[in-house]
Amino acid sequence: MSRLFVVRHAQASFLEPNYDKLSSLGETQARLLGEYWAGHGETFDRACTGPRVRQKETARFVGEAYKKAKLNFPDLVEMPEFDEYQGEAVLKESLPQLLKTDGTIRELYQAFQESRDDQARRKSFQKLFELIVCRWVDGEILLQDVEPWDDFRVRVNRGLTTFLNGGGRGERAVVFSSGGPIGLAVQRALDLSPQNTLRVSWMAQNCSFSEFLYSRDRFTLTTFNSFPHLDQQSLQSYR
Repeated sequence: MSRLFVVRHAQASFLEPNYDKLSSLGETQARLLGEYWAGHGETFDRACTGPRVRQKETARFVGEAYKKAKLNFPDLVEMPEFDEYQGEAVLKESLPQLLKTDGTIRELYQAFQESRDDQARRKSFQKLFELIVCRWVDGEILLQDVEPWDDFRVRVNRGLTTFLNGGGRGERAVVFSSGGPIGLAVQRALDLSPQNTLRVSWMAQNCSFSEFLYSRDRFTLTTFNSFPHLDQQSLQSYR
């Protein structure tokens, strides 16, 4: 059996003009993951990243930790199939109309606007985001020029199949991606519903990793949302 590790990107720059870059905490998280793996002798035959800066930066910091430890880390292959779903676009395109027609959305948005500290803003934003994305996945929100959930699911699974088929038996591989593709990898292993797949994706902490065993006819989840390298609560984050 081969082993696949799927890493959620480290913390990005939430609520900043450019979200798609690692925060200072995110850089620390990614470096600690690389140091942890290198220190425990984890080796990889292949490594892949999605196209987002936050995904590629996470992989880069891990690779630099291996280099510092004088250990080999494979060259990164970029695959667009491991991009995240367009959650920000779903929120931006649907929110104006929902604020006019939906009292629950208005209340959640007001709570977000009135949040006075960073932790409260993250928490209130996540509640708003989850409700809107759940409705989008269920088909209650239809948007033009936004990749539909079903197309996203097909894209990620196509990428997984391509990547897994590109290696040899008994290999160890790693993919650096985001919560949505991690949820779909778990769905592939456990046959989850779309809503449960979303819930799984939101449980994955920044810079956590999940591990799968695979062969030509098998894809099995062995660990989910592991973060032994983030052994202090101050190092842990979801957004």
